[in-house]
Amino acid sequence: MKITVIGYWGGYPAAGSATSSYLVEKNDYTLLVDCGSGSLSRLQQFKKVTDLDAVILSHYHHDHIADLGVLQYAWLVQNNLEQTENILPIYGHSEDGAFSKLSHQYTNGMAYHPGETLQLGPLSINFLKTDHPVPCYGMRICDGTDVFVYTADTSYNNEWVQFAKGADLLVTDTNFYKGMDGSGPGHMTSEEAATIANKANVDTLWLSHLPHFGQHTRLKQEAEDVFHGTIQLATEGLTWGEDS
Repeated sequence: MKITVIGYWGGYPAAGSATSSYLVEKNDYTLLVDCGSGSLSRLQQFKKVTDLDAVILSHYHHDHIADLGVLQYAWLVQNNLEQTENILPIYGHSEDGAFSKLSHQYTNGMAYHPGETLQLGPLSINFLKTDHPVPCYGMRICDGTDVFVYTADTSYNNEWVQFAKGADLLVTDTNFYKGMDGSGPGHMTSEEAATIANKANVDTLWLSHLPHFGQHTRLKQEAEDVFHGTIQLATEGLTWGEDS
């Protein structure tokens, strides 16, 4: 399994970048996890938009779905140009009226059921409801060998320790610095992200959903005080693993 960061900012993208979006590849299967602002432009540095086999969304805040509409238009344009009728499945939870927007002429909204394992190609996905102001689900994605855990947007919760247990790669919401309180907006600090990584005994920790203030290197330094495995700040194009 190969994971690539497409966008990593929280809230809105910095110049020339994108908010939350990650590419998951296994063999010939390509899954886009979240589709934040700027992600469609950045995605095309790695894949054609029509290379996607599916999209899955954690929740419907704009920094996770802002480019969904342009992705739908991209599939409309490409189908017209190629004289095809290919359909892109877009998976999301149905606890919000925004679910109805997932279907378009060449996209099909598919509801996942958080209490059940979702099988997409070679990938098995389990869900954990996060602590966020709107319904949001983190994901544990497994290809039978490797495990990738994505917290999506959440404040700290001990349930993450068991959910992320033994993960090869943990990507965490890290929108605040040590000593700050992210529980109101539903985000974590560097220290809290590292605490999950440490207690869950994960291999690699990526700090993502990064803030627009302070020095990001400080986030990594604060996390290193708690977790002694591999820690990296999410950056566009950062990759982990192999797709076969």
